[in-house]
Amino acid sequence: MTLNWSRRSCGGGPGLVALALVAGCVVPPAGTTREDLARYEDAAKSLDCTLVTEGDFLAMEMQTGLARQQLVDITGRYLSTGGAVRLPAGGVNLTTGACA
Repeated sequence: MTLNWSRRSCGGGPGLVALALVAGCVVPPAGTTREDLARYEDAAKSLDCTLVTEGDFLAMEMQTGLARQQLVDITGRYLSTGGAVRLPAGGVNLTTGACA
């Protein structure tokens, strides 16, 4: 099943995370919005969907306007829900949304 997390509408709050995942969308981490997820995915796409170096994260910060902790939280959410994978040499590869 391919999830297009940031582009689908999900109702409810944090208590409905499991239901949202079944519905094919993800609830953004606290302090972020679905629009932040869309900007994150678009910025990741510009980096070939791979975040490895400090420069990658700086580029993500500049393109999205998000703080480092917000990027870390969003990356963690994608990792925990199968929308990103850890790379053997370090970093992550986004596998959903604009990077699917």
